[in-house]
Amino acid sequence: MDHVVKQCQQPRLNLKNSPPFILDILPDTYHQLTQIFVKDPNCLKENIYLQLFLENIQAKCKQTLKLFKEDRDRIFDERSSSRRNLTKLSLIFSHMLAELKAEFPDGHFIGENFRITKAEADTFWKESFGSKTTVHWLEFRSALNKVHKLNTGLETLALKSTIDLTVNEYISNFEFDVFTRLFQPWCTLLRNWQILAVTHPGYVAFLTYDEVKQKLQKYTNKPGSYVFRLSCTRLGQWAVGYVAPDGKIYQTIPQNKSLIQALVDGSREGFYRYPDGRPVNPDLTHALQPTPEGHLKVTPEQYQIYCEMGTTFEMCKICAENNKNVKLEPCGHLLCTPCLQSWQESDGGSTCPFCRCEIKGTEKIVIDSFDPTETKKRAGYETLIDANTMENRQTWPPQTDSGPPRLAPPPLPPRRESPSEGSTPSMSHRHIAPVTSTPDAVKHTQLTHEITHLPHLPSEEAASFTTRRTDPPYVNVVNGNVAHNAEELQYVNTAAIHS
Repeated sequence: MDHVVKQCQQPRLNLKNSPPFILDILPDTYHQLTQIFVKDPNCLKENIYLQLFLENIQAKCKQTLKLFKEDRDRIFDERSSSRRNLTKLSLIFSHMLAELKAEFPDGHFIGENFRITKAEADTFWKESFGSKTTVHWLEFRSALNKVHKLNTGLETLALKSTIDLTVNEYISNFEFDVFTRLFQPWCTLLRNWQILAVTHPGYVAFLTYDEVKQKLQKYTNKPGSYVFRLSCTRLGQWAVGYVAPDGKIYQTIPQNKSLIQALVDGSREGFYRYPDGRPVNPDLTHALQPTPEGHLKVTPEQYQIYCEMGTTFEMCKICAENNKNVKLEPCGHLLCTPCLQSWQESDGGSTCPFCRCEIKGTEKIVIDSFDPTETKKRAGYETLIDANTMENRQTWPPQTDSGPPRLAPPPLPPRRESPSEGSTPSMSHRHIAPVTSTPDAVKHTQLTHEITHLPHLPSEEAASFTTRRTDPPYVNVVNGNVAHNAEELQYVNTAAIHS
């Protein structure tokens, strides 16, 4: 890397200090690698991604030095193919540095914690490759072909050149994340790629900001001419260069919409009419997909917490005026569209205003409010179900002929007359004739005697006691020793249910 930097520092080369500036990229790469090895001197032994990265950067440095050696004076001509090759290598170095920083934030390997922005793409990667950071192109192609059919031949090679930003025959989760963000949504991923990167005349690959301006310079008398490319400073986003009605050249990065939507809108507004100056502009309206809206449901816990705070979960916490309708990806924080637009226009607008995580994408969402009345209805319904279940349990298990004989319920204790005449209805008592031929019958007779000779209760207790039993659903109990207690327990439960 040091040799490449020295070659690029030649005054005759006259490199412009604009992205991708190789004299900044390589020193930053060296600093990032130094930080990684200082924090973990042994990380190279087991980290396959880092091994592949070092092999690739050595190969690219040798390729750059070879370019200087073989092309010599031609590389100093800004319009030569040699200079174009140097610019392409600078872009590759830029992609490698961005990938290295994403895989080693703060010098620590992120590994399986790397978050792919789009949920469907993240699921595909984890199901296909598990916790791997990078896989060989052939392995990746085979897995992708199972969900998105690939055509063999030149189309497959074109797909590889689009995804493989670091040009090393391997596809990392970082490169896959960039690709899926560029050609979203997931359901039409390869179809979108074919429309935009294969057949569209406005697509230009591996071009820089300065090269786009130079390319459009010849169309300054043709407003509406445009080209689009991958942004080298914001990987995963598009940059569109176009000639304005005043003949000036501008470049913009579409925010919060797909490139297809941006090109259709720009065509209607008259800004994007002639791709690379050509008279025919492809109609992309057939490729537009309805923007899916994710639904989020407020949980009872969130409802209670925000009620205690005097607000609602749905309310945007930045402006406190509008409801949240945008989810930032991949961090998942929510805010409203006006606040997002205002934030993105400010300094630092490329990161989340809450956690400062990089904003790699957005998703329209609808928040389904929590209805506490529905919860109360549900709770009442569940209580009713529980009550019915308890009633059913009283007749379980069912009687069978083979089971033991059931005895009749014991008689009620003698009732004292209440002071208030007529307040307690009279009850008839059935006499149970003692049977002395079996032990159970003897026990039952003794229990009947004990119940009959209960001590007298005070008048109020007696009144309430007899009143409770005006219409009891008595239950037969097998064991005579616990007959009284069991009958009392069953009665109380049944009364609670009917109340």
